[in-house]
Amino acid sequence: MAEQGNDLDSSSHDTFDLSRIFELINEVDDDDDEDASYAKGLQLQEAVVASMMINKPLASSSLVVVEEPSESAELGESLQMFCEICAETKPDDRIFKVQNCHHFYCNDCIAKHIEVKLHNNTHTIVCPTVNCEEFIEFESCDSILPKTVLEKWDQLLCESSIQASQKYYCPFKDCSAMLLKDSDEIIREAECPSCFRLFCAQCSVPWHTIGCEEFQRLDVNEGAYEDLMLKKLVKDRSWNRCPCCKYYVEKTEGCGHMTCRCGFQFCYSCGATWTNNHGGCQPRQV
Repeated sequence: MAEQGNDLDSSSHDTFDLSRIFELINEVDDDDDEDASYAKGLQLQEAVVASMMINKPLASSSLVVVEEPSESAELGESLQMFCEICAETKPDDRIFKVQNCHHFYCNDCIAKHIEVKLHNNTHTIVCPTVNCEEFIEFESCDSILPKTVLEKWDQLLCESSIQASQKYYCPFKDCSAMLLKDSDEIIREAECPSCFRLFCAQCSVPWHTIGCEEFQRLDVNEGAYEDLMLKKLVKDRSWNRCPCCKYYVEKTEGCGHMTCRCGFQFCYSCGATWTNNHGGCQPRQV
């Protein structure tokens, strides 16, 4: 019924327009006034054009559909970008673009990539995409990296600008601070300004008290090195060992009568068992 109603309305509209056109034609023909005839002719043309525009269906090819702005667009929702590492779409304000190339990554992925490279002491970091050799600039990452990571990167960049012959490092694994040589003089005993421990700058080991050449000939592991240091200390302080339990003891004052922690009594000078008539002994060689 609705379709029939529309057809009737259209038919009556067409009939009205055509009848009006015929009236105008008759009026133009009957009117002897040239100006009036010209004006009515223009009116006739306008009526014909209007009738054709109203009743002619629009071609589908010329139909332009204009969508109303979505609610999300009106609210200013950001565009979504694709991260080439995690393969997820993220808002464009969370996307990092490498300068001088067209690769995009989310802030989280590029931050982890940089942290891994810095952990491996790499100060020049390139785009993660395979075969891309564009560098990631330090200045472009200050808004996506934690302060500690930025400081680490800045430190590596500074160290890379110093010649290898002008720097050395603290050998302790829990420190590894960099030190600078302020002269061409050979440095052996050094104190780390960060952890305040002594080390040998030539051998890059904790301070060993013996000559570097002698130490390098030892080829000792950590346990043997500690034993070597203990023997050096025993010799320097003239310590003696208990003949019973072999524990090192040191005499600070008094006579040579020593009682070890194991209960054994001996002479500190010669190491013999202590007796009431002991005396006149000679110091033993360690």
